[in-house]
Amino acid sequence: MSEPLDGNAIVYCEGAFDTPNGKTAHGLVRFTKRYRVLGVVDSRHAGRDAGQVLDGVPKGIPVFEDVEEAVRAARQQQMPAVYFVVGIAPDGGRLSPAAREDVKRAIGLGLNVDSGLHDFLTEDGEMVDLASRRGVSIRDVRKPPPRSELHFFDGRIEQVTSYKVAMLGTDSAVGKRTTAWILVHALEEMGLTAEMVGTGQTAWMQGARYGVLLDSLINDFVSGEIEHAVWSAWKEQNPDVIVIEGQGSLMNPAYPGGFEILAAGRPEAVVLQHAPARKEYDGFPGYPIQPLPHQIQAVEVVSGRPVVAVTVNHEGLERGEIAPACEGITRETGLPAFDVLIDGGAPLARLIEPLVRKGRA
Repeated sequence: MSEPLDGNAIVYCEGAFDTPNGKTAHGLVRFTKRYRVLGVVDSRHAGRDAGQVLDGVPKGIPVFEDVEEAVRAARQQQMPAVYFVVGIAPDGGRLSPAAREDVKRAIGLGLNVDSGLHDFLTEDGEMVDLASRRGVSIRDVRKPPPRSELHFFDGRIEQVTSYKVAMLGTDSAVGKRTTAWILVHALEEMGLTAEMVGTGQTAWMQGARYGVLLDSLINDFVSGEIEHAVWSAWKEQNPDVIVIEGQGSLMNPAYPGGFEILAAGRPEAVVLQHAPARKEYDGFPGYPIQPLPHQIQAVEVVSGRPVVAVTVNHEGLERGEIAPACEGITRETGLPAFDVLIDGGAPLARLIEPLVRKGRA
């Protein structure tokens, strides 16, 4: 493994690691260039391997009972932790009282804190004072930059010659970012150059070079910041492909997202992530997810661009049900369907590659 951008980290996910609210921790266990993840804190799975809990594949990342145990284990391995990363992503992005106490304990143990929640710890006087006394830093990843540094849409997206793929979804917390990274890596393995444009805090924590924290921006600047991130990735790297991470879903009642990505990012193609076993929007019983063909139609009407594939989140499915679910999606929509966590990113990348080469010709 190459040296991380920042350093050794413990990921905090108490009570949420095997739930959609643990999606930030999930991303960091699966892949990150920013940290070397030494362990995950979730007392419900203490003693197990985080990769085994998450995907059934050991990652050599242990799950610990509490912060103190995780810090002690890291020191015993002569790999002391430097960062305490808040890996929970609860609805509303708020820190519970119990989690707040755990963050304070981490600061007291001398760890720098990275948080992607809407509760900005740098505006919490008690946290700031404690961090100052311990000589550690707090980074609020979701905190937007000053308005003077934000960008307004100006049309420069039309200069971008990289092939742009938007990774959207039919719901929030459905695996868009994970699939986007898998696609980027698979395209690179095929010999193409690819950049990820992240749109949430976890992509930043995973080391994406370009991105925007979409859900914490003032609305007037959302399109401009998306355009600027995509344009910057093209201007500085000129990759064959730019994969843009989606947020929420077009018709999610609490997290409507994707409109600005389609309008400002102007992708040439869209991949739609879908969880066939979900019948209602995550966290909102009584709000049924619209049928997949309807969602595909909505994306294509808004963007004027095709949905070229459906990628499957297999939550709620037995292993033997995944292939039939993909086949059913293909029969229903006429589109190829892939489970990239099971089959890897190569099948999806092979679908995208000729589109890229044609678009770059």
